Amino acid sequence: RDWLRMPGEAGVMAMKGRDKHKQRLQALTGAEVVKAANRVVYVGSDMIRGEAFASISRGSVSGKAHVPSRPGEPPNRDTGVLQGQLENRLVEDLVAEVSSNAPYAAALEFGTSKMEARPYMRPARDKEAPRIERLFKSEMADLVRRSGK
Repeated sequence: RDWLRMPGEAGVMAMKGRDKHKQRLQALTGAEVVKAANRVVYVGSDMIRGEAFASISRGSVSGKAHVPSRPGEPPNRDTGVLQGQLENRLVEDLVAEVSSNAPYAAALEFGTSKMEARPYMRPARDKEAPRIERLFKSEMADLVRRSGK
């Protein structure tokens, strides 16, 4: 099971050794470790949400002068509905979901038979993944140090 799921895409990004880390951490202090890991997973999902939001705004013009983005680029902001509907939530222990509830969110992310994709969520996830992994390692190292005292 992956630590981040996006609607319409199963098996997005697995954290290397997730199950092994989870077992080791649960043995360390149980609920305290899961709570710390959940914090990182939630903060990480919010980092992805923030990057997706920013990518939609970069270089876009709203209103009458709006120019649609090119295929393969994040959608250009027009009405703000896509950005306004971005949300993240902890689904279960060690699993967060980032999504937009805009009715056309999936069509932009994945494309349709009549329109090429304008991905904004997957590139945001990929950009933030190294920072999230560093945050996770740091949080767990702090927890291990604290547990040894």
